[in-house]
Amino acid sequence: MGSLALVTGGNRGIGLAIAHSLKAAGYDVVITYRSGPAPEEFKSVLMDVTSTQSVHQAFDEVEEKFGLPEVIVANAGITKDGLVLRMSDEDFENVINANLTGAFRVARRATKGLLKLKRGRLIFVGSVVGSMGSAGQVNYAASKSGLVGMARSFAREIGSRGITSNVIAPGFVETDMTATLDEKRRNAIAESVPLGRFCTASEIADVVTFIASPQASYITGAVIPVDGGLGMGH
Repeated sequence: MGSLALVTGGNRGIGLAIAHSLKAAGYDVVITYRSGPAPEEFKSVLMDVTSTQSVHQAFDEVEEKFGLPEVIVANAGITKDGLVLRMSDEDFENVINANLTGAFRVARRATKGLLKLKRGRLIFVGSVVGSMGSAGQVNYAASKSGLVGMARSFAREIGSRGITSNVIAPGFVETDMTATLDEKRRNAIAESVPLGRFCTASEIADVVTFIASPQASYITGAVIPVDGGLGMGH
């Protein structure tokens, strides 16, 4: 097997697509999950990114059983959408804790192993709304925007050790959530995208796999949009 890759929230959706893409490219993949069954085709560990103790225990288990992860994909996250005047402190703080602080917990713990290896990839799954904003998603947009500053700070701090740090910023994606939208709403969203359609999870996964690869060794501190032109570089 190739280098070890760790994907948080890898048991469904975008995370599972990333795990499959990395595996197809020759990586030995470990996925983390918080609830539900873990995919049988991957090594897996239980991890709750909102708990520092859980993150440390999961990394200890991975390192003991499988070795030091060289590619870290911080994908786990949640949404709690709502208009700002009705958004509670709890809804705001929970999303920040899972999406931003959770990614920090994972990257901070992973860095210990990457510094030993003197190489590696930190890949954060952000969103186009992190730069464009989105009505009803003040908490989510703030969390994804924060990933950019964090990833670039990691890039500056540990880049000299051969470790890159980047953000993948998807647009509207075909997921179980978007599948429930009525046809009128789906069409309206698609019309706002220059390419005229939603992104597939595999299209995001393939970009993540490229950033993980040796071919992307000189890319760091970047925000790579996979949004069909929706953000236009914002």
